[in-house]
Amino acid sequence: MTSRSDTADYLSLFLNDTLLVDVRAPVEFSRGSFPQALNAPLMNDDERHQVGICYKEKGQDAAIELGHELVTGSIREERIAAWSGFARQHPDGYLFCFRGGLRSRLTQQWLKEAGIDYPLVTGGYKALRRFLIDELEARAASASFVIVSGRTGTGKTRLLGELPDFIDLEGLANHRGSSFGRQVTPQPSQIDFENRLAIALLKSTEAGAGPIFLEDESRLIGRCYLPDALCARMAEAPLIILERSLAERIRIIREDYVEDMLAAWCRRDGEQAGWAGFRDYLLSALDRVRRRLGGDRHRQLREIMMAALDAQQASGDLSGHEKWIEVLLTDYYDPMYDYQLGQKQNRIVLSGSHEELRSVAGSLTPDGPLTRSCPRTAQTSVI
Repeated sequence: MTSRSDTADYLSLFLNDTLLVDVRAPVEFSRGSFPQALNAPLMNDDERHQVGICYKEKGQDAAIELGHELVTGSIREERIAAWSGFARQHPDGYLFCFRGGLRSRLTQQWLKEAGIDYPLVTGGYKALRRFLIDELEARAASASFVIVSGRTGTGKTRLLGELPDFIDLEGLANHRGSSFGRQVTPQPSQIDFENRLAIALLKSTEAGAGPIFLEDESRLIGRCYLPDALCARMAEAPLIILERSLAERIRIIREDYVEDMLAAWCRRDGEQAGWAGFRDYLLSALDRVRRRLGGDRHRQLREIMMAALDAQQASGDLSGHEKWIEVLLTDYYDPMYDYQLGQKQNRIVLSGSHEELRSVAGSLTPDGPLTRSCPRTAQTSVI
């Protein structure tokens, strides 16, 4: 393997999705790392805990000695074998630990003794994380954004994926941004979400000078929250409004939150357990907005939803779901968000169908006139 130097070129690492071998303990990795990082720890959580106590009580030299005692023999050989496999499979990758110090240098040394020269990231996780925090703030402040808005069920995420330069905030957060937005897989940690967002912003701003399209979101997407710098820019950015008929919106919501979600639950858990998980998902999502709906309206909608689920399970009939979806839209979400959109009229530059917005969005430029406007009522997703 050709010898390579250690690197502090953090931008290149992220733009090129360079493989990173994170030798921190699993508990550190779970709190936050990077999308292209693989966890191959020098010490497991228990070993790290013991070394940490020793460091506090007896100092660094004693802690290093204990580390060598804990990671020795077959344990050491197994870990070297894992690193060697990563290095051979990804010869352009890099090692890192928390600060680019003892752990990554010891890993590097053991690999060299095994005949493999593998470089590390100078400054380690701490430097990489600091770089992304600073770049996210700077690029959010300087980039040009256009916000895709529209009433619930208009298919904003579908449109977003067809626009020339976009960042899917809900995809990064693995959540649709509402009471009904939970996915079958867990959300990333806040640190992981911010790192993913920063890398996406790096790639978009490096790729071109056009505006970056984002979906209209509140500060919270599930349990992940948007950084202040990006929130501030989104609150002042131009809006394009996606419009669809009520019938189309009901169909899209049924596809996304009934048909697709049931399929996802069954793929993960099997048919019987998947159905139970899906049923609980829908009912608990409705229960989370009980206070805002009011007791009577919540009770009525819950009865409609339970009847729809029973019919779906018995015969596959999905039509019952359209009843609670329509009531939820017309009696609650639409009036509330039409009112909110009224506070943003001066930011609307364009409104129209999926096809109209897709065809025109590519001509919007940061320096050009964002003035094509036929504003009507629409607003952001809640379901």
